[in-house]
Amino acid sequence: MATEIVVPALGESVTTATVARWIKQQGDTVAVDEPLVELETDKVTVEVNATAAGVLSSIAVPEGAEVEVGSVLGVVDSTGAGATPKPVAAPKPAAAPEARPAANPAAGINPPPRPLGPVSRPAAPAPQHAPLPAAAKLIEENRVSASDIGTGTGKDGRVTKGDVLDFLNRPAPAIATPVAKAARQDEPREQRVRMTRLRRTIALRLKEAQNNAAMLTTFNEVDMSAIMTLRAEYRDAFEKKHKGVRLGFMSVFVRACCVALKEFPAVNAEIDGDDIVYKNFVNMGIAVGGPSGLVVPVIRDADQLGFAGIEGAIADFGKRARDGALKLEDLAGGTFSITNGGIYGSLMSTPILNPPQSAILGMHKIQDRPVVIGGKIEIRPMMYLAVSYDHRIVDGKEAVSFLVRVKEGVEDPRRLLLDL
Repeated sequence: MATEIVVPALGESVTTATVARWIKQQGDTVAVDEPLVELETDKVTVEVNATAAGVLSSIAVPEGAEVEVGSVLGVVDSTGAGATPKPVAAPKPAAAPEARPAANPAAGINPPPRPLGPVSRPAAPAPQHAPLPAAAKLIEENRVSASDIGTGTGKDGRVTKGDVLDFLNRPAPAIATPVAKAARQDEPREQRVRMTRLRRTIALRLKEAQNNAAMLTTFNEVDMSAIMTLRAEYRDAFEKKHKGVRLGFMSVFVRACCVALKEFPAVNAEIDGDDIVYKNFVNMGIAVGGPSGLVVPVIRDADQLGFAGIEGAIADFGKRARDGALKLEDLAGGTFSITNGGIYGSLMSTPILNPPQSAILGMHKIQDRPVVIGGKIEIRPMMYLAVSYDHRIVDGKEAVSFLVRVKEGVEDPRRLLLDL
């Protein structure tokens, strides 16, 4: 019996993926739930497992190709036979299969069956099919014309999301002339590598945030003395009680943000058309560096968690990001984000929004600086804070006041325990 391998549901707002790597090759024996192929989405890499044991008799889509949810990737033959014949192709005479190799340039890869017909007869050009849904959305958002992109790489020439991304990343026409391309010669010491799907998506989303939001950043600084003293005093007891969960700074900042977001709900809201959607909960996105780039997993209902729950979630996200084991659902549904450039040594920066969120907090390096305390100059561990916000929904007064509340919570953690 033949079992088709199909592209599974890929998560919120994700309709296409790229075939990154075939783990099994045609003719390999596979077991139930054994990984067959890796798909790369805009957010994470997903493994597709075998739903039946047998032999991988057919690979329908090569590596690097873009596929939609529900598309057939290949076939597993549970009888252990070689290539599985397709029902529509079996009754055809020998003449028809002889014409197939001309339409199958990838050796060892059998394409999905197509209705057989006279292939040698000249025909009029096929009508232009509508772009795929994800491609149509990008076309609309970037105000480009499908006719400018031309024939796509999808089935029947349909324009895919990857085609739109490639089009948007092309150089300007004045630069992309044959003469200019011929003049650009790569040196032997250079290496040209195609951007990954995740990196292209990061670039597109960050540019989208700059183009669509009225983005502004306000700054403040926070004295880290109290939180550092608290951590030094209770670190061992905290770790012992919570079974290895370490007490860090991030949980204090998350709690401080949750308290401030309740007071200033616009910072936790989003724009949907002509409406403002206010969230009566906090799904906190924490920016984490992974092997393929920056990802933002989400701590759901962070406002309902204590310090230990927050620290445990952050540690788990960090480990899974390094291992490439984050799932699509881990990255969806954030209402506010925090990014910490200080772990890389950044002293100050202006973080970019993570659409459709309306604000993001940027943490930075802790540095000893002279400050005036009670009329005297003292050396204190200080950190610059930055909050970037969408001025279409958040006023300057709200953004500044929000950042002041975060500062107050971090400088006096007792306020967080008392919800002040």
